[in-house]
Amino acid sequence: METKNMKNNQNEIKIENVVASCDLETKLPLDKIAMQIDNTEYEPEQFPGLVYRIKDPKAAALLFGSGKVVCTGTKSPEQAKIAVQKIIEELNQSNIPVKSNPIIHVQNIVASASLHEKLNLNKIAFDLEGTEYEPEQFPGLVYRLKVPKVAFLLFSSGKIVCTGGKKYEDVEIGIEKMKDNLREINALKG
Repeated sequence: METKNMKNNQNEIKIENVVASCDLETKLPLDKIAMQIDNTEYEPEQFPGLVYRIKDPKAAALLFGSGKVVCTGTKSPEQAKIAVQKIIEELNQSNIPVKSNPIIHVQNIVASASLHEKLNLNKIAFDLEGTEYEPEQFPGLVYRLKVPKVAFLLFSSGKIVCTGGKKYEDVEIGIEKMKDNLREINALKG
């Protein structure tokens, strides 16, 4: 399966995880699914959803009796769609008829990158609005942008994690905006 790694100036942005959801618009008999389909786990006394693991693309999906599905672990929105289609095919093959083309909504894209230089997190926390930094509790600084609505974890090593994007462009634009804001306060050279 192909994943999308994005080149962003000198930064390579790596998609780590995509969370997507859909509604199959039918009640799902989770007990029956757990008995008929391999790679499922269902313990209703622990959690109301059924966990369905897919090998290719590697993903885990939560299926709920309401027909809602949450798919996580893929490396692209395209892979999430493929994973959901595989679930639908297997359900239909097991005589559990479900909608074959649900609308799949990307809820979150988690990506990582490196800024290729050290960051002074204390300076960033002091000079940049929208940050949270508690080094005694966690070594990363949290930085939130309003547009696009994404959040970053910044580490003193220059490594970053971006979360909250709903499409690739949110991640790309968010990283560029974050870098511009860091340059404005002289926290980033390049």
